[in-house]
Amino acid sequence: MEHHFSEPNFTIGVEEELMIVDGETQDLVNAIEALLEDAPAGAIKPELMESVLEVSSDPCANTRELEPQLRALRRQVRETAAGKGLAIGSAGTHPFAMWEDQRIVARSRYRDLISALRFVARQELIFGMHVHVGIDDPDKAIHVANGMRVHVPILLALSANSPFWRADSTGLQSTRTPIFRAFPRVGIPPEYEGWEDYERRIEFMVEAGSIEDYTWLWYDVRPHPNFGTVEIRAMDSQTRIEHTLGIAALVQAMVRELAIHHDEGRQLTAYPWEMLDENKWMASRHGLDGELVDLPSHERVASKELARRLLDRLREHAQDLGSADALEGIEDLLARGNGATRQLTVWEANHDLREVMAEIVEATGA
Repeated sequence: MEHHFSEPNFTIGVEEELMIVDGETQDLVNAIEALLEDAPAGAIKPELMESVLEVSSDPCANTRELEPQLRALRRQVRETAAGKGLAIGSAGTHPFAMWEDQRIVARSRYRDLISALRFVARQELIFGMHVHVGIDDPDKAIHVANGMRVHVPILLALSANSPFWRADSTGLQSTRTPIFRAFPRVGIPPEYEGWEDYERRIEFMVEAGSIEDYTWLWYDVRPHPNFGTVEIRAMDSQTRIEHTLGIAALVQAMVRELAIHHDEGRQLTAYPWEMLDENKWMASRHGLDGELVDLPSHERVASKELARRLLDRLREHAQDLGSADALEGIEDLLARGNGATRQLTVWEANHDLREVMAEIVEATGA
């Protein structure tokens, strides 16, 4: 399998899936094709449904370079949408939209996806953020991807931003997580022995006709050979851009720590897959308000405490990378709550989901 794991190391890129909504009613609108007509080249990309768009940054050395790119991308799509009476919102789910009302984008990959997965793909009205971090060696990329699995629950707890689904308060902080779980080849990924093992297992699936290529693996963490990155895909889309930047900075620091771990010839701790998966469930259910098992011990620790411990440990890595300032976004999440908590606070005032969505749109543009 061809790969592009090479210098420079630890570059960072972010993809954000955003909602296209009516500027007055806050309903989702099937309008991606109209936006693509007027958008600057490369600013907007289609996703599975016509009410969803994706923006993606170029690879950046750190969040100081990333921030102006992401702000410019959000500004471009807001301005393009506003010219058509539309608005842009960012969260893990739309609070009251129905998937039955959404049209599928007229692209062969997405029509093939619907043909293959049917209802499972049609009901996937969710919005995530993906962080890519560049790695200079394929075996190191596998080591990092294996090691990142233990961090998925805390990243989900911090990013949980989808407490509503189909006009219902679900009792979950990340409803996006169980919705996406219906897909095949998702969740906590398998562990690979190294690049050759990964390559052999992916090629087996391709030759068996199960997948077209490795991009049909939608795990929470995956090597991305074509980009030369490790991609972390577990997070809900963030409403506030400072939270996107904070999570990106934290992920970049996690990857650097694991890359150094590999370079020093150290072995990863073995974690039971079922406990990694259980921690992820607890994070999707309770966000930062619950507890996680502090693996490899059996001790349950408050999610905020675990996040604080990680933040303090990784801050030096972020400083070395030039991304430490963005960690203020994580401090804000710990102090004032994640996106789900903030949505619920708005909802509890009047039980008005259009008010919740209007707040999301306003904060997305802040």
